[in-house]
Amino acid sequence: MAPAADREGYWGPPTSTLEWCEENYAVSYYIAEFWNTVSNLIFILPPIYGAIQTYKDGLEKRYLAAYLCLTAVGLGSWCFHMTLKYEMQLLDELPMIYSCCVFVYCLYECFKYKNTVNYALLFLLITYSMVVSIVYLDLKEPVFHQIMYGTLVSIIVLRSVYIVLWVYPWLRGLGYTSLTVFLMGFFLWNVDNIFCGKLRALREKMPPVVGAVTQFHAWWHILTGLGSYLHILLSLYTRTLFLKHRPKVKVSKLYFVFISVHLDILCFELLVGLNNYAC
Repeated sequence: MAPAADREGYWGPPTSTLEWCEENYAVSYYIAEFWNTVSNLIFILPPIYGAIQTYKDGLEKRYLAAYLCLTAVGLGSWCFHMTLKYEMQLLDELPMIYSCCVFVYCLYECFKYKNTVNYALLFLLITYSMVVSIVYLDLKEPVFHQIMYGTLVSIIVLRSVYIVLWVYPWLRGLGYTSLTVFLMGFFLWNVDNIFCGKLRALREKMPPVVGAVTQFHAWWHILTGLGSYLHILLSLYTRTLFLKHRPKVKVSKLYFVFISVHLDILCFELLVGLNNYAC
C-alpha cells in the first residue's frame, strides 16, 4: 500500500518495481516525483553541450556516443520518475548499463593509436549488455541491476585511479573530484533509502521549498550527473594528451553551479569543453 502522503495523479497507480522516498504527486498532478524528475536536467543539458563541442572539434565518435548515452540516461530517468511506470523504469535502468559500457570502452582505449578498434572489448561489452538486459527482463529484480551497474562503475574507477596515479598525475584534481562527487551522490542515495520514513516526517514540518532540499534521490541525480560529466572530460582529456594534442580549456557558464577544480596548470569549472587543439 502506498504511504498516506502519496496522492493519485495523471499517470495512475505506479507499476514500477521501485518507488523512491519523494511523495507521489505532491507538487504536480502530472509529475509523480517532481524533484526526482527535474533534477535529471543535469543529465540532459550539459551532455548535449558536450556532444555539440565534440562534434564541432572533430573528436572521436566514441566520445560523442558517451555524451549522448548520458543524455539518454537523463531522459529515461525523467520519464521513469514522472510516471513511475515499469516500461519507463527500464528506459532509465538499461541505458545506465549501456552508457557505462561506452565509458569503459572510451577509458580503456585512451592509449591506442587513432582509427583503431578493439573488437574483442566491443564484443565483451555488447555481450555483457545483452546478458544483463535479458536476465533483468526475466528476473525484474532491482538488486541484480544495481550489482551489474556497480560492477561497471568499479571497473571505471579502477582504471581512472590508475591513469591519475601513474600516467598523468597532474589530472588527479579532476579525477578525484569526479570520484568524490559520485560517491557523495551514492551516500545520499543510501540515506534516502534507509531513512525514508524519518525524511518524510521531517518534510511535513517544513515549508515545501525547504523540504525539497531533503529530496536526496534528486541530489543523487545532480551529483552523479556532474560526476559522470567530469569523468567523460577526464577520459577525453587523457585521450587528447596521448595523441599529443594541445587542448585549450574553454569554460562555459551554462549551469547554475560552478565548482572549481584546481590542477597544476589549469583551472576547470563545472562545464569544460576541450577545443581548438592542434598537433
